[in-house]
Amino acid sequence: MRGPLAKVRILDLSRMLSGPFGSMVLADLGAEVIKIEEPEGGDKTRTMGPKLSEGQSAYFLSINRNKKSLALDLRKEKGREIFYELVKLSDVVFDNFRPGVLERLGCDYETLKRFNPKIISCSISSFGHTGPDKDLPGFDLILQARAGAMSITGEPGRPPVRMGIPTGDLAGAMYAALAVVAALYSREKTGVGQKIDISLLDCQAAFLTYVAQYYILNGRVPGPIGSGHQTVVPYQAFQTKDEYIAIAIFVEKFWEKLCRVLGLAPLVEDAKFCTNDLRRENKAELLPILEKKFLEKTAAEWLNLLADEGIPSAPVNTVDKVLSDPQLLSRNMLVEADHPAYGKVRVLGNPMKMSEIEEQAFAAAPTLGEHTEEILSELLGYSEAQIEKLRKENLI
Repeated sequence: MRGPLAKVRILDLSRMLSGPFGSMVLADLGAEVIKIEEPEGGDKTRTMGPKLSEGQSAYFLSINRNKKSLALDLRKEKGREIFYELVKLSDVVFDNFRPGVLERLGCDYETLKRFNPKIISCSISSFGHTGPDKDLPGFDLILQARAGAMSITGEPGRPPVRMGIPTGDLAGAMYAALAVVAALYSREKTGVGQKIDISLLDCQAAFLTYVAQYYILNGRVPGPIGSGHQTVVPYQAFQTKDEYIAIAIFVEKFWEKLCRVLGLAPLVEDAKFCTNDLRRENKAELLPILEKKFLEKTAAEWLNLLADEGIPSAPVNTVDKVLSDPQLLSRNMLVEADHPAYGKVRVLGNPMKMSEIEEQAFAAAPTLGEHTEEILSELLGYSEAQIEKLRKENLI
């Protein structure tokens, strides 16, 4: 893989979603990511159904492309010695263990920098490595709940709802990838590595953005509003004759155009609806008028009329329609990757498009230990006899 991080080597100890997704972002940018897994079983997501076959699940395939797999037992002293040899040749160590696990494995930043003073250690955990709750367990659902996301997701008066996309994990993964890039840049300037401490709770809370700021400003605790917006009206999904469509009227020129398309031109000058602030105050009266009107035509009919006027709108697509969207397909967001056991498999593409970086062919997620011999022989100079001895000792 070529790319802006083509000379960066990352040792990835992470499991499940937050860490592997973050390291995959870096792999998509060209970094050599070596996923280090236990020889027996490897990353637990390898066995989460549905599966291509035993040892390779759709879940694992989705977050581990463009990586290499090294099967290595870090619980054994010899396994750690091999790991330390790799640390000397690497730039970043990536993990998502709970606080204390790295120290027990001898893979914490204070230990690693003795072998490589320039190493960058990026740790993702549910609540970070400091604070009163640092040792608590947590998963995406727990983080969405605690960081307020579930309290503002769903329909008013209904039970709390988890967002369909696991933002509790993905927010931390993206911040971690960004922090690694920043740390690499800092090291270029200072020559010094560092420890990165990413809390998934922190990151999910940071995603509250304007929702939190509204509360800070006015003290009103927000609740769920369905597909709507706290301050913009209309900005939501509407049922048509057959399907739902989404409408985003963020500026007044779109409100005027929408009224014309709907055949509701008098609403433009109506003293209750002529500005967004007024529409928000009188939302309970306005929305039934719009909802009734949208039921008169099909989604396709409305979307064509709205597109002709340049009004922000879209179908509320199911996943199958997303993966056949001509716009996404034109930007290589569904691509084929080479898998050593299954040939060509379809995976999501890399959303980072750069003028000076040519998009490369994807390698699918590796099989467990697929690159073990390659890494030990090419990076560390181990002979076939040495590698075979390690296998017999169940170290790899």
